[in-house]
Amino acid sequence: MESVKCNARFIFIAVAVVLSQALTVTSVVVPTSNCYALDNSSRLFDFSGWVGAPFVYEGKDTDVVIRFCKDVESRSQMGYVDFGRFDKFNHFVAGSGHVDLVQGFYNGDLLNCENTFDKMGRTAQVNIICGHCLNGQCKGQLGCICNVSYESTCRAIVELAIPCEKPGPRVFQGFTVGFHPRSREIVYNGMTQLGFEKSHHDFSFSTEQPHVTLYLTAIASHSYRVQKPIIKVFPENGLEIKLTGTGATGNPPTTLSPSTLLLDWRCLKAHNTPYEVNITIPVVGYEPIEFVLTKMCGKLPNSVLFNEYTQNQEGDATRGWAIFGIISCM
Repeated sequence: MESVKCNARFIFIAVAVVLSQALTVTSVVVPTSNCYALDNSSRLFDFSGWVGAPFVYEGKDTDVVIRFCKDVESRSQMGYVDFGRFDKFNHFVAGSGHVDLVQGFYNGDLLNCENTFDKMGRTAQVNIICGHCLNGQCKGQLGCICNVSYESTCRAIVELAIPCEKPGPRVFQGFTVGFHPRSREIVYNGMTQLGFEKSHHDFSFSTEQPHVTLYLTAIASHSYRVQKPIIKVFPENGLEIKLTGTGATGNPPTTLSPSTLLLDWRCLKAHNTPYEVNITIPVVGYEPIEFVLTKMCGKLPNSVLFNEYTQNQEGDATRGWAIFGIISCM
């Protein structure tokens, strides 16, 4: 009898552990800077802490300096020449062969390069190796420039070896969530945008707003990986939510045919702080998509009660119009 109790207790604990792990899944949040990249396996490398880190290559006549995710310069007795800046657009992509990642720098000095590379002036490409230079340089250091070559006087190719950050989660690229069919305020390229990664009072929906519609898109060839969403509300009691739409059933979304996720929510109990609505969308083979919507439920005036009443009657709307039509014809 004791062994049966122990086995039952063990099973209960095991199930509780599995459930707790399922409920503590963290979302893939977009990094705080644009100094990040996804490798060829869609894993996230976040270099936000590296921005501005200097790497110097001492050449025979000219030194080359990289300020990580900022700019590339050549320096000599004649002065500095700018070979491009790392601007607001994310020119940080996966590499190939022995190159793990590639950075693009554009809009450098124009002198004698006014008409090259779409009139972007001098440009540079930095090929990043995660580890050491092929010639064995800079072991045990933060990193170093292995080699510098020039395709022309207007374009530099730099090879940089660094101890890359530990690869992060696998990102479901191409997936978006927004408030309109072509918007992406909540999730862009598989990453939750700042403002929806946790509860934010400034991003809360008002007490009077009875519903919200979300639009989901994904690359068609991978849309089958998108599963039914899971919703959790905190506090658990006081906010009633009904989930409908093609996205609620796990219908594969595509760019041309977005899935819709309709949240009908009704305040049953006033609360001093917003209710947190945590939405998790499992994705087969990738980290799940997770984001948070916040709903205010302040003092419920008569107008809100009326809105709640009309919301409860939405299912009877068609019948009401039919009755109105019959009465009008009598």
